[in-house]
Amino acid sequence: MTDQKRTDLDWQDVRIFLALARCGSLSAAARMLSVNHATIARRLHALEETLGEKLVERRPDGYALTLAGTHALEAASDMEQAAQVLSRGRQDGTPSGLVRISASPGLAGSFLISRLPALTARYPKLDIDLSPALRSISLDRREADIAIRFDKPKDGDIIARPMVEVGYGFYGTEEACRSFEAAGNLVLIGFNEADGYLTQEKWVARHFPRARIAFRAKDQALHAIAARSGIGLALIPHYIGRADSALRVCDLGAVRSSREVFLLTRSRDRKDASIRVVADEVADMFEQERDLFV
Repeated sequence: MTDQKRTDLDWQDVRIFLALARCGSLSAAARMLSVNHATIARRLHALEETLGEKLVERRPDGYALTLAGTHALEAASDMEQAAQVLSRGRQDGTPSGLVRISASPGLAGSFLISRLPALTARYPKLDIDLSPALRSISLDRREADIAIRFDKPKDGDIIARPMVEVGYGFYGTEEACRSFEAAGNLVLIGFNEADGYLTQEKWVARHFPRARIAFRAKDQALHAIAARSGIGLALIPHYIGRADSALRVCDLGAVRSSREVFLLTRSRDRKDASIRVVADEVADMFEQERDLFV
């Protein structure tokens, strides 16, 4: 018998495709699924053969979805959601299974990490994956189930729930603040040069063009840690600065405006009991500590 084209869809091939679509590279997808590059390539090719469509294109900076791949991703994501619902068993309103949350590094490391683990103790069948990321993530691609972001999406099948306004201040040690107040010699802590596009970095460059940036780090939680050394002042959210007894606010005469935090979920997930309950719990965490943010 001559070789014939596969016609049966293999769920493992679909899982590989989902990982590659979300990660954008063979190596990242391989790490995510704990398999080797060859397995990723082989199963992707098998899925393309089954569907009779080219799903991804290789580019210098990674892999990008074709038009057929974009359509396949939506269907594959629905398959994944259905599989998760089945794995959770009977839905009685009690959260169970895995719920993935994406948040900025500051919110993840300085607020959520000390509060979210309590949910897994309260709901023994619930698993939570907290992923800190500066970049925007795609809920449509199911890179996460819940996203906590400062930017409200302008399109997509997304529900954006406003939570709190986050205020900012320049924080430093008592000695660092007194040094500035006495001599006016401004030394700051900022983001890495590669993150110069961030709104905060542009604001600082515009308002304090002559300030020395003595230390740079990837996120605001690290800025607060660096500020404890006394090397300079860090422009950080109040919820980070107020929680650190080694720091106090220093008045520089100008401070960036507050920003609103949104909790994002997919509209189609409104009936998913686990995602809905976790989203409500997270929103309640912010509401209970609203005074910490403003």
